Amino acid sequence: MTRRAQAPVEATVEVVPANEVACADLQTIFGDRGQGSRCQCQRYKLRPGESFAGFPVEERVHRLREQTDCGNPGPGPTSGLVAFADGDPVGWCAVEPRTAYEGLVRNQRVPWLGRTADKDDASIWAVTCIFVRTGHRRQGVSRVLARAAADFARQRGARALEAYPMTTTNAIDEELHVGTVGVFAEAGLAEIGRPTLRRAVMRIDF
Repeated sequence: MTRRAQAPVEATVEVVPANEVACADLQTIFGDRGQGSRCQCQRYKLRPGESFAGFPVEERVHRLREQTDCGNPGPGPTSGLVAFADGDPVGWCAVEPRTAYEGLVRNQRVPWLGRTADKDDASIWAVTCIFVRTGHRRQGVSRVLARAAADFARQRGARALEAYPMTTTNAIDEELHVGTVGVFAEAGLAEIGRPTLRRAVMRIDF
């Protein structure tokens, strides 16, 4: 039996700041199994001395709720964006000042190899995760989120936006949370480095 391709939903996707959505919507996106439900977008949020396995999922859920300020609409800070398709929460994008990702700044090699960058520059924002809910992937949601992230960063006063995507679409889903080169290129980011065979550094200056 031939599997029919799902029609793109890109034109019907609405993206809003995460603080404007119910916390339950976030958990609907991450689900109750798989890498997303375990991570809760905390891999790049590790504090000094912490290990990813060092605190339970319940604590990760709690931290995500604090970071997004979900359920509290207004102009205040939030750590990401949420995509809805026909009113259904389908995608998440982590985007905020690069300095907010302590683990990224302190432990990750990819953003820094082969270039000089001020790690303490809070005017540079970053996208560290684009996660689309199971059943809604390969329908254009990631592209919408990437474009929205660039607009969101610009509107919030960012001087530039960076991303650190995979260079191949043949990666396993657990790796693709960082997005792909093609997704960010369509959002206006340009490749400025290729620190490894599988990862790129991309950036747009505002």
